[in-house]
Amino acid sequence: MSKYQEPAKELLEAIGGSENISVVTHCATRMRFVLKDPAKADVEQIERIKLVKGTFTQGGQFQVIIGNEVSSFYNEFIKMAGVSDTSKEDAKIAAKQNMNLLQKIIAHLADIFTPLIPALVVGGLILGFRNVIGDIKLLEDGTKTLVDVSQFWSGVHAFLWLIGEAIFHFLPVGITWAVARKMGASQILGIILGITLVSPQLLNAYAVAGTEEIPFWDFGFATVDMIGYQAQVIPAILAGLVFSFLELKLRKVVPNSVSMIVVPFLSLVPTVLLAHVVLGPIGWMAGSWVSDIVYSGLTSAFGWLFAAIFGFVYAPLVITGLHHMTNAIDLQLMSELGGTNLWPMIALSNIAQGSAVMAMIYINRKDEEEKQVSIPAAISCYLGVTEPAMFGINLKYGYPFLAAMIGSLVAAVISVGSGVMANSIGVGGIPGILSIQSSYLVVFALAMVVAIVIPFILTIVFAKTKIGKMSFKKSKTEAA
Repeated sequence: MSKYQEPAKELLEAIGGSENISVVTHCATRMRFVLKDPAKADVEQIERIKLVKGTFTQGGQFQVIIGNEVSSFYNEFIKMAGVSDTSKEDAKIAAKQNMNLLQKIIAHLADIFTPLIPALVVGGLILGFRNVIGDIKLLEDGTKTLVDVSQFWSGVHAFLWLIGEAIFHFLPVGITWAVARKMGASQILGIILGITLVSPQLLNAYAVAGTEEIPFWDFGFATVDMIGYQAQVIPAILAGLVFSFLELKLRKVVPNSVSMIVVPFLSLVPTVLLAHVVLGPIGWMAGSWVSDIVYSGLTSAFGWLFAAIFGFVYAPLVITGLHHMTNAIDLQLMSELGGTNLWPMIALSNIAQGSAVMAMIYINRKDEEEKQVSIPAAISCYLGVTEPAMFGINLKYGYPFLAAMIGSLVAAVISVGSGVMANSIGVGGIPGILSIQSSYLVVFALAMVVAIVIPFILTIVFAKTKIGKMSFKKSKTEAA
């Protein structure tokens, strides 16, 4: 008998049976359910199952954390439940039936930016490495960089910009593709739309401020500025949405016999014109407005307060799914300022959660069963994946989660107070230091130490107080 058979049976019973499952799928660590009646799921009974590390509801989906064994467990579960294997896209579509308007907006943003994250992480690491070899003066008594003294490293520095430019300057191509993919429009036309926003024919967005005469298209009765939208987020989103709307509407009214010719032409050409006449300028202004507000808030006299609030509440935002909105803000800050001072706080929050788990490993060092959950969760958290740590350990006991939030608060204040900037979104944990701009590496390392030490100490202190003892008794009672 498979070791997953009994826990699968228990989960099926606690979830409300096969008849309560609308859709089920899984990701790297979690089972994702769309339930016909979420109230029928017995959360307390589910969390008593030995294999389960925790549960939460997000984006209209009831999610059960299993860990790295989720794939094998999922196969056993669907066989026992008598439900078919379902794609993640089907699960998302079904889940939206249980969402309110705000949740739907956040889900759409997540669907647009999530496919772009691997490229952004790679780009951040590349820019960070280029800063290390090209900006930090490590040689000849601190007067020269590796690039200054080595033709090899100079070549590496120049070559890596090929990738960095492709990721960041041509980001609108990825965004318009992701929007078209999300909306069900033609993805290749989405890519072409993005290229028209960053074409070499256009004046580079970064050169606009220093150019006296901007080139333009002359239509006789009107002119249109030939300005590119390199690295711009909002213009690309707006263009992608308008294109997708036009194409999907045209498909419904244009006869199939001429659809192949008429629909692409009537959806792409008007969108490109609108993008350069209306959507681009409006999106640029909106993006500048958003980035100015965030940057001004973080660099003002009350920047420490903004940092403290963000550092404290970021982990709870992850639970709600609202953290997906920070991706768009980070990208806008990068395009306007050449970096982001928001993302370093996110990395520090993740590190703090992992450190609280490390403290729980120390506290429960004699509990072999607990270590099977907590050790992989801590490693995962330090590498940027926080769910196993938060739901499997920190929220289970309560006080480690609070300790991590406090540690994140202090680390965020240090980061923002010192003006720390990241080149890009990176690996959201300890490796995140590779994405930090070279002049801030030392102070960010200090903030990392704070994010490690404070949650560790506070978790141990809380464990010995009434709060810790109450949380410990509660968890033991629920597990009984």
